Amino acid sequence: MSTRISRGQCNNCTCSPGLLSRTNRRSSLFAQKININRTNSGIGGSRAGSRKGSVFTIDPATLCLPEIKETNTSQRLEALRNKMKDHNLAVYIVPSEDQHQSEYVSAFDQKRSFISGFGGSAGVAVVTRDLLCMNDVPEGSAALSTDGRYFNQATNELDFNWILLKQGAKDQPTWEEWAVEQAIQLSLDSGSKANVGVDPRLISYKLYQKISGIVEKALEKHSNKKIQIELVAVTENLIGSIWEKFEPLPPRASSSRIKILDTKFTGEQVADKLNRVKQQTFKENVGGLVVTALDEIAWLLNLRGQDIEYNPVFFSFLVITKSNGTTLFIQKSRLTADILALLEANNIQVEPYESFYSRLSSISKDFSIANQSFLIPSNANWEVLRNLKCSFTQGLSPIEDLKSVKNATELLGAKIAHLKDGRALVRFFAWLEEQVVDRQELIDECAADDKLTEFRSQEENFVGLSFATISATGANGAVIHYKPTKGQCATINPLKIYLNDSGSQFLEGTTDTTRTIHFGKPTYEEIKRYTLVLKGNIALSTLKFPENTTGNLIDSIARQYLWKFGLDYGHGTSHGVGAYLNVHEGPIGIGPRPNAAAHALKPGQLISNEPGYYEDGEYGIRLENMMYIKDSGLSYNGRQFWDFETVTRVPFCRKLINVDMLDEEELAWLNAYHNTIWNELHETFDKNSYVYKWLRRETDQIVRHSHKLL
Repeated sequence: MSTRISRGQCNNCTCSPGLLSRTNRRSSLFAQKININRTNSGIGGSRAGSRKGSVFTIDPATLCLPEIKETNTSQRLEALRNKMKDHNLAVYIVPSEDQHQSEYVSAFDQKRSFISGFGGSAGVAVVTRDLLCMNDVPEGSAALSTDGRYFNQATNELDFNWILLKQGAKDQPTWEEWAVEQAIQLSLDSGSKANVGVDPRLISYKLYQKISGIVEKALEKHSNKKIQIELVAVTENLIGSIWEKFEPLPPRASSSRIKILDTKFTGEQVADKLNRVKQQTFKENVGGLVVTALDEIAWLLNLRGQDIEYNPVFFSFLVITKSNGTTLFIQKSRLTADILALLEANNIQVEPYESFYSRLSSISKDFSIANQSFLIPSNANWEVLRNLKCSFTQGLSPIEDLKSVKNATELLGAKIAHLKDGRALVRFFAWLEEQVVDRQELIDECAADDKLTEFRSQEENFVGLSFATISATGANGAVIHYKPTKGQCATINPLKIYLNDSGSQFLEGTTDTTRTIHFGKPTYEEIKRYTLVLKGNIALSTLKFPENTTGNLIDSIARQYLWKFGLDYGHGTSHGVGAYLNVHEGPIGIGPRPNAAAHALKPGQLISNEPGYYEDGEYGIRLENMMYIKDSGLSYNGRQFWDFETVTRVPFCRKLINVDMLDEEELAWLNAYHNTIWNELHETFDKNSYVYKWLRRETDQIVRHSHKLL
């Protein structure tokens, strides 16, 4: 239930119910809440409360809305273009990643968000400068490229200065192509060289090669014209140099505590992991490995940190050599005596984080003299290669490959973690139903998120969330990576679909679960599309497939039922998940992206199963379970077959299932899955509690109706 506060506890504003019209936004939100309250009657049937709908039952704290933060990109772009002029740049690329190529980055590294105003985790900003402009205010264009998960969010967040490049959409250029095309035109217009600049620490070497290839092809195509363009490294980050003109620059590195993760959770000692990595690395003349990915370092050393929100990692680099041992580049003051002892026991030296590139240069000079080479993982940044002074080979990091295959301890941890998370989610959905239906309380998306976090935090070994919760009612659910903001989010409407995509970090493992529910009477269309998504989820859950199968080959298994009706979803079907590490983990995936085609699925890998459907402006449907790959016991012509085991323990929404659309095998799987949830969870709840009765109802055996909807 929302907490009641007196007028005296409010933030000394004038937002009493009689004065809510002081801003249109507050008035609109208030009207929305009243409308939901009035139309709520009858939803709960005989269980509905007798609430009279007085406006004075609304929590006044939810009406004290903060002002929306406005990002003046006009002034920021002006400052950036002035810096571009100082560096003789026509185009400047602003990636989302940090120098470790992290998917989620610290506040200090959110430079693309700073310059564009777009807050999604994936995307690239490209800013141009008109080389002929003589005005006091420099001119140019700006584009933000992102994928289908963020089209709606980007459209809402970008101001008039920006155009949106929809990655993967028909007839849309890639951001790399757009950047080069702009440089070509700027060079043609000015008759001078148009440099395309980027911080070499923020793009991978593979991406540098890709852009260089596009530049080379463009020059060949326009060889009859006087065009000069070049991709150049700009070691001064231009966004960082202007940041403090507008707001305080967040600190570069965290001083948060780093901890040892006990082997009862990891299942393997550091020494054994190091030996396995060396066996895979030191072949032929390869005598060294550079490790820049933070989750790889954390996994290898059995250490966890808090430097990036939701990701238990810490800023560091690692260099492993055959002859000189292993060097960890990190702020030494952050390491406890126990950690230093662990590192010393494994012959791991410690050097300052800031000295990584210069030390890599000196180490690689010695390698060159000894005619040895480095293995540089595909996820290493361009600056690594700019400082490397010896030969190298590039490919999949052996640590990423080894880390993706969970040992028996880590798989058991995944089961334990999802059982805990399942209990928290069951408590949450039961609580939410009781609040919005029986008690007709007004619960907004953020309040729901807070309550779910409260339930999770009561579980043993809970560390935190694994990503920002997607708590979305109605049309917000159609925004694939929607993030509610306190004071600006919607009140959960029980007459509409509610989507919750959330996860936890437990010492035992990382969780990620999505459920879509309805508290009232769903429409025919909603039921049909939910059931199509469910059929796709079940199809992938029950699939058996031969070894050496890549994820792109089985992506259509989950999409086939939507495709039958000309429907689809704009994101991948699966991603790997870490063991108390990053919620998105390589190298595997199931979907249309290149990484899904590059690496075969292996037993022991933990992977999501999350088909969906999104109706813009109306609702979103996504059903996500976590599974691990295992040996099915079948083989053909000496080729083993794998299958999946689902570890998520949260029931699907009965109201949204059209049982007549399920065949016998699908129905049997669904009932068996719900029976497992009941057996593993019901004894942890009081038999007289609301949550116990909710779980009993939602996991009860589903039988066919006498009529068909289709």
